[in-house]
Amino acid sequence: MVKLIISYRAEYVYEEAVSLSPHIVRLFPRDALHARVEDFAFTTNDSADISWRRDLFDNIVAGCFYPREESRLVFSLEARISAAERNPFGFLLEDRALQWPADYNARERELLGAYFAGLTGNWPAALCPVAGADTVETLVAMNEWIHTNIAYERREEGEAFAPEETLQHGRGACRDTAVLLAAVLRSSGLAARLASGYLWESASDPADRKAESALHAWTEVYLPGAGWLALDPSNGVLTDHHYLTAAVGVLPEDIAPVTGRYFGHRTIPHRLTTSLKIERP
Repeated sequence: MVKLIISYRAEYVYEEAVSLSPHIVRLFPRDALHARVEDFAFTTNDSADISWRRDLFDNIVAGCFYPREESRLVFSLEARISAAERNPFGFLLEDRALQWPADYNARERELLGAYFAGLTGNWPAALCPVAGADTVETLVAMNEWIHTNIAYERREEGEAFAPEETLQHGRGACRDTAVLLAAVLRSSGLAARLASGYLWESASDPADRKAESALHAWTEVYLPGAGWLALDPSNGVLTDHHYLTAAVGVLPEDIAPVTGRYFGHRTIPHRLTTSLKIERP
């Protein structure tokens, strides 16, 4: 087991005091087969009232309520994790999932219904697999195509681009490529969801790593026999033990690390600074 310490901090500074809506925070790593959360500590402004819960997707969520105006807003997390090495190809598909697209039974379709929803698009040929192709080879090729053809850009704030925008611009942040891949998979009749969390010490070439030791987003597809199989189109790989999931969901807002807004009589200029360290003690 590898011991890790995650230290994250985000600070918004406003030019004048503002009223703050309730903020929803999804920064908290989830226990998984290959990762165990030993403990974590979370803080925000001293005035805040924090309400803890699990959401529809079983993510740990902190609801933060701010009773007074503030000129700065801070979120800070420290978490201790134990992670075990995991082979991303260590799964066996059922026969009905070996060829593209996988075949779901009636019970699976009922329970996974929300994960099929999404826009259909006019995708490039490389993202329109031929029926009957090998499922794993097809997923790897699609994931790699997005990695190769969509340039990575870091964008701290703002909503995810629509899949068509990402393709048109030929660039996008990790949440943009995750949304694109999920849309493509859903268009093919597969159940797909979005995931966010942390990436530490990627095994890929350092010159090619995207969002290492940063808040990150990727895509998961449900395949009979494998369960939820995670792919990172920003890096063109299937995820392994270097990925620590904090949130999963159907839409980008389901996995956003922080959601909320401020209220003022006009647009108040503000500055966001973030820092993230993932270290071995």
